[in-house]
Amino acid sequence: MTRKSFLKKLLQISVVGAFPVLYSWQVEPFWLEFVEKKMPIKKLPENLIGKRLMQISDLHVGSRFDWNFLIDSFQKAKRFNPDFVVYTGDFVNHGTSQEREDLKIVIQNAVFGSLGTFGILGNHDYGKDWKELDVAENICEILESFGVTMLNNSQMESNGLNFIGFDDLWSSNFNPMKVMTDYDASKANVVLCHNPDACDKDIWNEYQGWILSGHTHGGQCRIPGIITPILPVKNRKYIAGEIDLQDGRMLYINRAIGHSFQLRFMVRPEITVFTLTQA
Repeated sequence: MTRKSFLKKLLQISVVGAFPVLYSWQVEPFWLEFVEKKMPIKKLPENLIGKRLMQISDLHVGSRFDWNFLIDSFQKAKRFNPDFVVYTGDFVNHGTSQEREDLKIVIQNAVFGSLGTFGILGNHDYGKDWKELDVAENICEILESFGVTMLNNSQMESNGLNFIGFDDLWSSNFNPMKVMTDYDASKANVVLCHNPDACDKDIWNEYQGWILSGHTHGGQCRIPGIITPILPVKNRKYIAGEIDLQDGRMLYINRAIGHSFQLRFMVRPEITVFTLTQA
């Protein structure tokens, strides 16, 4: 092999090797996917059949990626004209004062449901080591001021659909029995629960219905069916998408719109659009 052909071959190998890195860093983290699914709900009022419920999760407003991507994604999401919008936690990355100021800019451009907008906290909303209760309280205040109804171990009914919200599993405020001991099974219920590991806890009081989670980001980088190297849950089955828990509960894990780090491979950021139907 001549020196010229060797250098040419080396250049070709370098380009091919660099492509996955560039793609995972600069392309897929900003290649938003709208996932459209049906959501059959027991006891759903007829007036809600065909209505749209949008789930947005894990914004992670911070310095690790350009959060203007979130605002651009919200503009696209508004075209679906959702009736309900739920935000399932991790609004910020570290909970710093600067992140909370940036969150105000992001949320004032956010998507809101015509019939209701609800949110729950994630572990990152509790700041350092998930223990800064004042940070979580301030984030709730910010979100409430822009029209997001925060459900912290509480429930609220809107136009015949009852939303039950858990505080984060890793926080000291996690107390789902505060709401699950007296929820009304005769209503059309949807549970918002940031960390899907909570599905394996003895807290459900025979609940049957949908659970909307986030937290995992789908692993951010994975080869489906082969390997998901980083997954922040004990139950390794809780990766992403729809999971039938085989007891009347249906779990959906959103892949997140934001990122802990600006790196994704075969796990595009997601906004989920559910069409409500009667079960």
